[in-house]
Amino acid sequence: MNILFCNWRDTQNPEGGGSERYVESMARGLVADGHTVTIACAEHDNAPREEIVDGVRFVRRGTKLDIYVRTFLALLLGRYGKLDVIVDVQNGLPFFTRLATRKPVVVLVHHVHREQWPVVYPGLIGRVGWWIESRLSPRLYRHSQYVAVSMATKLELIDLGVERDRISIVHNGNDPAPVVSTVRSTTPRISVVGRLVPHKQVEHAIDAVAEMAVGHPDLVLDIIGAGWWDEQLRAYALDRGVADRVVFHGYVDDTTKHELLAQSWVMALPSLKEGWGIVIGEAGGHAVPTVAYQSAGGTTESIDHKDSGVLVDTPAEFTAALRQLVEDDQWRGFLGDGALTKSHTFSWAESQRQFEQILSAR
Repeated sequence: MNILFCNWRDTQNPEGGGSERYVESMARGLVADGHTVTIACAEHDNAPREEIVDGVRFVRRGTKLDIYVRTFLALLLGRYGKLDVIVDVQNGLPFFTRLATRKPVVVLVHHVHREQWPVVYPGLIGRVGWWIESRLSPRLYRHSQYVAVSMATKLELIDLGVERDRISIVHNGNDPAPVVSTVRSTTPRISVVGRLVPHKQVEHAIDAVAEMAVGHPDLVLDIIGAGWWDEQLRAYALDRGVADRVVFHGYVDDTTKHELLAQSWVMALPSLKEGWGIVIGEAGGHAVPTVAYQSAGGTTESIDHKDSGVLVDTPAEFTAALRQLVEDDQWRGFLGDGALTKSHTFSWAESQRQFEQILSAR
């Protein structure tokens, strides 16, 4: 089959994250099975406009906003060649591919953005965005197959009117943790991994460090990732009086990320919403447990509460859970062992197999 993925970013993009890793893993699996795969995404300074990586062709055009129009028009005009199936990756907004082709379209959804729209785009833009995602898109793709990355996401799609029988679940996989030279820090370190955007709520981790600062003079927060909210977070850390305890590492390569995770005591994931939370498994590969919000959705499946991490409901509980893990070596060790075991539960190979079956059935 000749397959096109429409996604707004790729993993080489500084703003790329778990969603992009999932897409590219599925693409590599399809190539390994003999299919031809193209990923259409926004261009950026870290990669050429076109290239082939691991057999996957990348076509990068425009920005993260006009990529939707550019991809739609290119598909409509047949510039991606003769296709057999299109995967429309819906990160809030669809690519409207259903209107540009008569070929089968599979909609891939990591999570629904009900909570993010008013945070990232307050006012009219956010309301329009949510209307497109919640009302227009389900109607436009009413005959299409959906793929969700968790049961939480599937239930959200059902709430939007997508029929249960048209939604398949294909979980994220976990790569085995690479061997790194770093060891666990002798002093407490909390890590946050992800894009620096408002709905990731990194401020909650900074608040936790500020609350624990007096009793833990050596405590450090490692913020791993980049994004347009970076300066606001630096100012927030300064305002909370912990700028000297918060290290902003920016966008780092995979090796550096795993070195930082390997020295961490615990990972904080204060995101407002997560379809799965691929970084949970990455931290778990180093026996690092995660504290996250239960309301984020997918975290209830990627974390086994009080076995591989801790799920909380409020910022106060978030801080309390982090404090307990920093102060209780036995509890941290128990959850770390559980996190390591959990990280071995899901494999990319199995997820790729399931994804290929869904596309082949179209």
